[in-house]
Order: sequence, then C-alpha cells, then structure tokens
Amino acid sequence: MEQIIANPMAMLVAVGIVSIACQYLAFRLKLPAILPLLLAGLTLGPLTGVLDPDALFGDLLFPLVSLAVAIILFEGALTLKLSDLAGHGTMVRNLCTIGALVTWLIATPAAYYVLGMPMQLAALFGAIVTVTGPTVIVPMLRTVRPNTRISNILRWEGIVIDPIGALLAVLVYEYIVAAQNPFEHSLVLLLKVVVIGFGLGALMGYFLGTLLRKNWVPHYLRNTAVLTLMLGAYAASDLMAHESGLLTVTVMGIWMANMKGLDVDDILEFKETLSVLLISALFILLAARLELYTLAQLGWGAVLVLAAIMYIARPLSVFLSSPGSGLNWRELTMLSWIAPRGIVAAAVSALFALKMESFGIPKSELLVPMVFLVIIGTVVIQSLTSKSVAKLLDVRAPYPNGFLIFGGGKFARMLAKDLINKEVPVRIADTNWDTIRQARMENIPTYYGNPISEHASLTMDLSTTGKVLVLSPYRQLNPLVTYHFEHVLGDGTVLGLSEGAQAGRASHQVSEDYAKKLELFSENATYGRLASLVAKGATIRTTGLTEEFTLEDYKETYGSRATRLYAVDPKGKIHINTVSHGFELKEGWQVVSLVAPEESPVNSVSASDSSPPAG
Repeated sequence: MEQIIANPMAMLVAVGIVSIACQYLAFRLKLPAILPLLLAGLTLGPLTGVLDPDALFGDLLFPLVSLAVAIILFEGALTLKLSDLAGHGTMVRNLCTIGALVTWLIATPAAYYVLGMPMQLAALFGAIVTVTGPTVIVPMLRTVRPNTRISNILRWEGIVIDPIGALLAVLVYEYIVAAQNPFEHSLVLLLKVVVIGFGLGALMGYFLGTLLRKNWVPHYLRNTAVLTLMLGAYAASDLMAHESGLLTVTVMGIWMANMKGLDVDDILEFKETLSVLLISALFILLAARLELYTLAQLGWGAVLVLAAIMYIARPLSVFLSSPGSGLNWRELTMLSWIAPRGIVAAAVSALFALKMESFGIPKSELLVPMVFLVIIGTVVIQSLTSKSVAKLLDVRAPYPNGFLIFGGGKFARMLAKDLINKEVPVRIADTNWDTIRQARMENIPTYYGNPISEHASLTMDLSTTGKVLVLSPYRQLNPLVTYHFEHVLGDGTVLGLSEGAQAGRASHQVSEDYAKKLELFSENATYGRLASLVAKGATIRTTGLTEEFTLEDYKETYGSRATRLYAVDPKGKIHINTVSHGFELKEGWQVVSLVAPEESPVNSVSASDSSPPAG
C-alpha cells in the first residue's frame, strides 16, 4: 500500500480502477453513481489518508479539473437538439434565468443567517448551488422515467444552467475582489463573457462542423480533432475573458448538435465514454480533498439551508418560470422535486474556496463542505424518492414494452393486432403506402415512410418502444434499420427474420455480426415462408398452459403446424421467441403461435417460399 501511495502512476491507476468499480456497483444496485464515488473519495481521502489530490497533482489539479468540466459540458451540449424543446424553450429559458436568480436570492440569506457566513461568502455559495448538472440529472431520469416533456426540460436545464451558474459565481467573485467600483467592474465582465462566450462558441461550432461535414478531417482523426479544438476554444476563451470557457464550449456543442448535414453520433459516443471516466475520477478526487472537521462544523444549520434550497427555492423558481409553458400542476410539481447538484458545483466550489481563503474571508473553509452537503443531500433524497413521487403524480412514461414493426405485410399486421389485443403498444412502419393503408384500416398505429429518416426521428414517438421487429422484404434497407435502432435503443433490441440459406459465394453472404440478429421466431421463419403460411390460411393462436394442458400437450396438439412467435408470462411480460435465446415455458404461461391449417404442415412448405423477395 505504501508503494502505491508513493507512486503517482500507481495512484492514478488506482483512482481509475476504483471509479469504474463504483460505476459498476451503482449499476448493479440501481443507485446514482455519485453516491459510491463520493463514499470512495471520502474513504481514500480524509478517512484513510491514502489519496491526497493536492500532493498528487500540485498546481495542475485545478487546470485539469477545469478542462474535465469543459469536456463534460461539451458532451452534454452535443445531445441538445432544438427540436427536443418542442415548445418548452420558454420554460428552459426561465428556469436558467428567473429560476437561477430565485435560487440565488434564497440560498444567499439562508447561508448568511443560518450558517453565519459573511455576506460575500454566502452570495458566492448561493451562486454555486444554482446549477444542477447533466452528470446527476441524466442517470436519475433513466431511473425515474418521467414523461418526455419533463425529461427534455430537465436535461436542457441541467446542461444550459451549468455555465450560467458558473458565470454567476465568477461575477460574485469579481464583485468581492474588486477594490473600486465593484458593480461597474462586474457589469463589464458580464458583457465581455457573454459576447466572447456566444461569439467564439458559435464561430468554433460552425468552423468545426464545416470541417467534419465536408470530410476535411480523416475519419480516424475526427474524435481527436474535435476534442483538441474544443479544448483550444475553451482555453482561448478563458484567456480573453476569465471563466468564459464554459459558456463557449456549451454554445459550441449546441451549434454542432443542430447543424444540418452533420452527424455527431460517433463523436458523441467517444465523448460519452470519456465523460464517464472524467466524472468518476473528478468526484473521487474532489471528495478526497474534504476535511472531516469542516463537515462537523456545519451543524444542524446546514440541514436548514439544504431544506430551504430544496423545498423553498426550487418550487418557487419552477412556478415563477412556468407562465406560458403549458405544463400542468403535476408536471410542475415533478420539476420542483428534481434538481440534484453535480460535478460543476463541486469543481467551482473547490476552485473559489482557495481564492476566498487567500483573501482572508472568515469561514471560507465551510464553502466546499456545504456545497458537497447540498450535492449529497439533493442526490440521495431525490434519487430515493423521485420514482415514488412520479408514480403518485402519474407523470411517469409508460415502461418501454412496446414494439416497432418494420414492414406492414399481412403477417406483420396479424402479429401487431394480436399484440394490441394484449394491450401492448405497437406501431408499424413501412415505405409502402398500400400496406400502411391496410394497417390503418385495421386500426393499427402506423408511420408511413423510412423509420430511420430525419423526419421519423422528429415525429415518431419511441417512448414506449422497447424492441424493433424487422419483418419487411426489403433486403437492402433491413440492415440499415437494424443497426440504426440498435444504436438508439441498445444491443439486443432489434430482431430480424432469417434470410434462408446463405449464398454459396462468400462475397454474397451477410456479415456474421448481422446474421446473429436474424434469429426471429425460428431458423425457418423467413419472410417468404411466413407470407406463404398466411396465404394458405395460417392464423395466430394463443394457448394457455395449465396443469391439465402442459407444454407436451401443446406440442402433441399442434406438432409441426405451429411456429412459436412469443410467450406471455404470468406477469404479462412479452418474451419473443428466437433461435438462440429460449425461455422455459411453465404452467400459467401463454404461448402465441402461427398455426397452419391441418392439411398444410409447416415442414411441407416448398423451399422456394423460404427466401424473401429482394425488394
């Protein structure tokens, strides 16, 4: 252990290993990752003395923290599509302006009167805790699953308010240190930061977007170029106007995310991976810098300040920001309940605490532990209660147990109707108007067009969709649909029909990776085979398994006439039948099959029916 402590390289690796272990533990326990990360930081830092970030990094600690926060904000901004606002831009704008001001005006006197902080320090504390942050908002949204309107507002607020809160903290700090004309000094700084932040951010976003859109950067250098140029923009902005870099990278990310003809998916994937590592390491390092005696100094007054921020400032800021938003009282109440603080608050507080101590301002040592208490309190309380509050308010999005079916042939429509009869959300998408018209006549929800088009991404609601079934005859389009929705919904969420016997020539065969996804229903369940069975009178039947009618009875009754499609367990969960992922059918389950007429067993279908048309 002593060798690890004395070896900076070993300590850095140890921090990385601990951070990933904390992320995995949080995943397994379904907890926000910040909780085990902070616990690990406190254990490694003040409790055991194993990790001393100041000794490990020296003067490089806060430049590294600043760059890491810039990367995190840029990655979050890349996910902000203006189309996601869908009329809620006013609410987001108000929360990031009026709401931030309300929080500041309530947190400042609370810290001044309850904790006895000097007014300058209390004002700085109030500015820092105005931020929420995507690092804690996004994981919480995954667990709570509020409706789309609430999710989009919270996600936008969390990213946009980070640079605004940091800027507010900078203005308060500059006001404190300005020896003469502090108001004029702060106003000039504000104008300078806004002009440089928006101007340089938009300019760099357009420049970098153009480089990528015109393919002037080789593909293997795209991620590296984006990262280095973004960090260059951040550093240049900070040199021109102190602490304007966060606003610059946020504007830059939003500009690129909404630039026409620019695909940022591969960049976003790289940045997401990097952000997870940076967030994990930062929380451990900053928590390790806490002093236990300063936490003990806070006393019960800190709890009152936390309560004022959570239960007075947040609801008041939400309701004052709501006129014209179109949100009902349930949605506003849910917004009032969720406002966890994240990494930007932790990083900014650690940075300014050192500066305030250097000016000799009393109780400056309370700033960091108080901010961390707000972070821990908001995350713990809200992560443990928000799911129940959302259920109580009836604002949770339905569990994504629905299906998007690509292909509107007769079999697909039969399957869709059967699922709908079992109260499962289903939508059929197809580029063929005749099949869409037939589906609409049968009251099946549809999307007419290419489901991977830009129009589909803007208009097709996938909030209830958990799986995509590719049942179309379009061999050229099926792989594109498969990989698109696997990227959107995750691995294993897209299933396709077998294409029958592979061509003899290796150059005519599908890739091994794609072939593994073509396991829907059975090895023989090709588009042509299913279409042929339906044409010959096959029907979809649901059979319940009981003590009297077992699985063996089912097999004996239907034999080779049945193509097993899916099963429904006693809890109502749908289990799609595939070649490699079977499930044990038990008493109380329902088996849904495509059953051919008795005179037309499945194994008698000609080989010519086993291949779908080229389409």
